[in-house]
Amino acid sequence: MDDSLGPLGDASPGRSRLTQRRPGPAKTSAKAGVRLDLAAIERSLRAVQRDFARINATLETPRDPLSDRVIANLLAGYAYLDSLLALGRNPLALGNSADLLQLNHLVLCGTDEADIKDAAKHLAETVARFYDRSGPGGVGELMDTLAAYRDEPVWRRAARAYIQVMSRPQLFIEGNHRTGALIMSALLAGEGKPPFVLTVKNAKAYFDPSTLAKDSRKRSLQLFLRRPKLCKRFAELLKSEADRGFLRP
Repeated sequence: MDDSLGPLGDASPGRSRLTQRRPGPAKTSAKAGVRLDLAAIERSLRAVQRDFARINATLETPRDPLSDRVIANLLAGYAYLDSLLALGRNPLALGNSADLLQLNHLVLCGTDEADIKDAAKHLAETVARFYDRSGPGGVGELMDTLAAYRDEPVWRRAARAYIQVMSRPQLFIEGNHRTGALIMSALLAGEGKPPFVLTVKNAKAYFDPSTLAKDSRKRSLQLFLRRPKLCKRFAELLKSEADRGFLRP
């Protein structure tokens, strides 16, 4: 299996029209057998969509409503993650980083060919940003963070990964909230835990600390001081909201 992106119009691992390199076999270390219940995930997202006006009024920083397109694209991301789980393929393992890019491309464009074509320049710029080693925002720093804390419980590792994605400079040009949620889900599902899914109950507990992470700069004193509390908040959220109803029986 190669380390290139799958076709953007097809939410399955494979070859990309953007990334053509083939660096060799990818690592597969996710626990086989854990699969996502996509219907249950969609029901939860639709419930948030219906109640979003009330939820938004409680947030410290209001957010754009969840449109049908945002939900459809996010579901495409969960479907891609589910296909990786079916293969036992860990998108955070060495050699599989292009899978993380595919998750971001899907939450932005979904599987619509016209949208993918229109966004080609933006997606190419995202690839360049993602692999940039000149600053702290690229995927290399994310991998270093996960390696440094590999012995921590998965709840804390997922929290650290999310903070690394969200803090500035962010890992992706756009879609960091949604892709970050999928990256947390990949880490959790790889350990046999349920994915993180936005619900009416957890929306405020997720969005408010996300804003704090987004407003912090990597390698800054501000983030150094904020990170322990943020990590604890996200880890506790992930553990308390772990719902096996989002996994197939």
